[in-house]
Amino acid sequence: MPVRRIVPNIPIGAGVGPDGEAGAMRANAAFYGLLGLEEVMNQGWIMTLASPSRPAAQISVMTADRTAPVTPDMSVEVTDVDAAHTALVRAGAEIVYGPRDEEWGVRRFFVRDPNGRVVNVLSHR
Repeated sequence: MPVRRIVPNIPIGAGVGPDGEAGAMRANAAFYGLLGLEEVMNQGWIMTLASPSRPAAQISVMTADRTAPVTPDMSVEVTDVDAAHTALVRAGAEIVYGPRDEEWGVRRFFVRDPNGRVVNVLSHR
C-alpha cells in the first residue's frame, strides 16, 4: 500500500505561556512560519503546518490527542488504512487504538512500533 505522507507530531505542553494552548499554537505557527510553513489545519489541540510549494511536507504540533487514549508520535497517511491494519495485525503488532472513523473525515488506528513509539496510521475518507 502506498504511503502518501509522513508527519511528525511535535508535543507541546498544555497551558504553555500566558495564553495557554492557543498561545502555544500561535508561537509554533510563528516559529515554523519563519521556515516557510503555513497553517493548513487547526483543531485547537492539533495544528498542522505545511509548505505551500510542497503540501506533503508537513509537521503537526499537538497538546494531546483529545479523541484517543494516547497521543501519537507520528502520523503515516496510507492509501488503504484497512489493508495496513490487516497487515500489521497479521504481523503481531500491538494495535493501541481503532480502527475508527473520526468526525473530521479520516479513518485511523494507532500501532506501536518496535521502538515503543505510537504511530497514527490514517486515510482520508
